[in-house]
Amino acid sequence: MSYRKRVYAAVLILCLAAGVFAVGKSGMQMKSEKEHEQQESFLNRRKDTLRLWYTDDSLTDYLNAAAVAYGENSDVRVEAVLIEDSEYVEAINEASLGRDDRQRPDLYLITNDCLEKAYLAGLADEIDDQNMFRIDEYENAGAAAAVTYDGKIVAYPFYYEACALLYNKTYLKDYAKLQLENEADQAAGEAAQAEADAGNVEEEAAGEDMAQEFSEEEILNRVRECLPDTIAELEEFADSYEAPEQVEAVFKWDVSDIVYNYSFAGDHLIVGGENGDDPEQIDIYNLETLQCLTTFQELNQFFSIETRDVTYDSVMQDFLDGKIVFTVAGTEAVNRMAKAQAEGDFACEYGFYSMPDLTEELKSRSLSITTCIAINGYTELKEQANDFAKFMMNDWTSGLNLQETTGKMPVYGFPLYDENYTFAASYGESMPIPKMMTTGNFWVQMEIAFTNIWEGGDVNALLKSLSEQVMSQVTGDDSYTEEYIELPVEEIPEVEYIEEPQG
Repeated sequence: MSYRKRVYAAVLILCLAAGVFAVGKSGMQMKSEKEHEQQESFLNRRKDTLRLWYTDDSLTDYLNAAAVAYGENSDVRVEAVLIEDSEYVEAINEASLGRDDRQRPDLYLITNDCLEKAYLAGLADEIDDQNMFRIDEYENAGAAAAVTYDGKIVAYPFYYEACALLYNKTYLKDYAKLQLENEADQAAGEAAQAEADAGNVEEEAAGEDMAQEFSEEEILNRVRECLPDTIAELEEFADSYEAPEQVEAVFKWDVSDIVYNYSFAGDHLIVGGENGDDPEQIDIYNLETLQCLTTFQELNQFFSIETRDVTYDSVMQDFLDGKIVFTVAGTEAVNRMAKAQAEGDFACEYGFYSMPDLTEELKSRSLSITTCIAINGYTELKEQANDFAKFMMNDWTSGLNLQETTGKMPVYGFPLYDENYTFAASYGESMPIPKMMTTGNFWVQMEIAFTNIWEGGDVNALLKSLSEQVMSQVTGDDSYTEEYIELPVEEIPEVEYIEEPQG
């Protein structure tokens, strides 16, 4: 090979080597860029993962299903995390302030009584649409009050607990039919007597053979008349009711739990105002509440229930066994009763009715507890968190149903079985459990006071003491003293006796 050819060959080899190097370098760059894009995509997916914390294991299946349903139409992934921690708010705070973003909840479920604590710690942000509870679709005073703090909407109301009167409709229908028959017999007897007085004996005899039949509508109308609107009407029913052999009590409820007792304190006991967040609006010791709790105490003399002998579950089981005509039930009873009837564990009809007032003047008012969806103030995904919270509130649009799946009563949705919306009405008019941290132990104190009142304690002294304890906590004045309120003494009219002449 000539010198020139060797030079050309060397140049060609160098060119080929340079080309291979260039292609290899280009390939490395492409691979590096692809890896970077994949890593960036992965990081983006992490940023779009919402973490929802909750504490009630009965919600697990529902929340996981809701997360999947939401993810099908969204580029956001939702991860539901069950937290078993007695110091729930503290755990949220610790995770929020930690360095690991993967542990921080973006939103979480919490009861409305903890909202002040969460909001002041920066853990509950204002929701993105402050007017959403002021349009017709969301017209629910109970829900709005539950999630309002200092004039701001700081959470989404999800589901609630409230109370209503549960009654055995079959027993009342039998009672109503008996009443109608007695009234018809009495009317027939009076008519027959009138005919007899007129000398129409044959028509009297013919009237004796006529059997009176009543339509279902007539019987149901009389049942509605029998449902008590006041405690006095309930007592009158108990006096006149001829109970079947299996019935052990006309009216029985869990007198040991403040949730089922609170309505008897009436609409006159105020702790925190309508939204439960105003320390300036506290009125526990007043004449009307004294009168309400005095009436409550008198119920024990009438119905004789021992606090140590009852629990909510034991009372509900007695109702299912046909031993009770009326009881105070929580929202969970809606699903429980429907299931018992469907499975043949309850052979009767049943119904729900609003809680009776103490008297025509002293109105009752149930306590409500609302489980809310709060948006963590530390989340970087506020828009996504708000969007998912709204999706959870409107779960029926995705084919999910909170009540059917968990037994929880949704704030907004279509409640099953509660055909007359009794609980919805009760919730709308209820007193939301207060949010104030300074009155955090009020419910424990009140439950103790209720128990002592039920068992015969001095109503006036117990309510006065309860008010002084609460006001001492709120004002910081350990010597806070309420002015004693004298209950008016009911005057009994004198009866004038006329002596009958002897002989």
